[in-house]
Amino acid sequence: MAGYSPASISIPMDEVLEAERLGFDSVWTAEAYGSDAVSTAAWVLAKTERIRVGTAIMQMPARTPTCAGMTTMTLNALSGGRFLLGLGPSGPQVVEGWYGVPYGRPMTRTREYIGIIRQILARRAPLEHDGYHYQIPYKGEDGTGLGKPLKSILRGDPNTPIYTAAITPAGLRTAAELADGVFPIWMNPDRFDLLGPHLDDGFAKAPGEKGLADFDVAPVVQIVVGDDLDACRLPVRQNMALYIGGMGARNKNFYNDYTARMGYEAAAGEIQELFLSGRKVEAAAAVPEQLIDDCALVGPPARIREQLQRWKAAAARGEVGTMLLGGATIEALRLVAEEML
Repeated sequence: MAGYSPASISIPMDEVLEAERLGFDSVWTAEAYGSDAVSTAAWVLAKTERIRVGTAIMQMPARTPTCAGMTTMTLNALSGGRFLLGLGPSGPQVVEGWYGVPYGRPMTRTREYIGIIRQILARRAPLEHDGYHYQIPYKGEDGTGLGKPLKSILRGDPNTPIYTAAITPAGLRTAAELADGVFPIWMNPDRFDLLGPHLDDGFAKAPGEKGLADFDVAPVVQIVVGDDLDACRLPVRQNMALYIGGMGARNKNFYNDYTARMGYEAAAGEIQELFLSGRKVEAAAAVPEQLIDDCALVGPPARIREQLQRWKAAAARGEVGTMLLGGATIEALRLVAEEML
């Protein structure tokens, strides 16, 4: 999981190339409100030969679905079919505060967005869509009335995997119904009950007999290798505090709600209060050690090998398909490859 860049653009190409050499399946880029996921994905695809590259995530309100479809077809064609499309609705603070568009109905947007992209990739007929968020051709009163349905010039691959980011019950149901995989920002491999029932509800709405065998649960798992356990936990604490405390308003923070559902309601409330009052160091300190150990891989190599057994067991049960290793160094990549590949 390459993530998004800090203040200066940075793509961990040494780690990406080592992951490719070791036999890792994929590398994923991201975006928030700085570096974008598409340019970085294109850069990585151009500098690699085998490893697949995906976006985790491409924020849907930043682009029309036809733009995302064009990007998907182009990167897939240029890379020999190595591109994976990951989408997400983002949150109202970013959507309205950065992109300057209404947040709208995120699940409706996801449904329309995926449906439009699948039409583009299938290329069975000129593109038409009449929805809440998107009308193609555009029919608004401020339009010219000259728009007409078009079929992509470029031929796409209708089998291109589409993932969505989700942790809410509605998001998980939508992902299971419409997508090929889902990115939970964190996951406890021993608590599939937090995801499974919602995924099952979504599978039941999908055509055919869809289930976990047809779907990739791909959580982000931060990994920090080192002898000092407290020092290894620190970057995970800081990341979790940022999302639980600050990635959303006080009364609308999906990550805070998810942390509460994971069994840490009191801690989630405390972290948010501290973070929003500007006490970010204290907010990070309030992240429970057990929550970190539930969801991340931290500490000396022997400890991480032991932690990986929980993930291997979850994979054997079909509850995890892909681990997106966040913050992995070359040492960490080699350690996981030795244990898992």
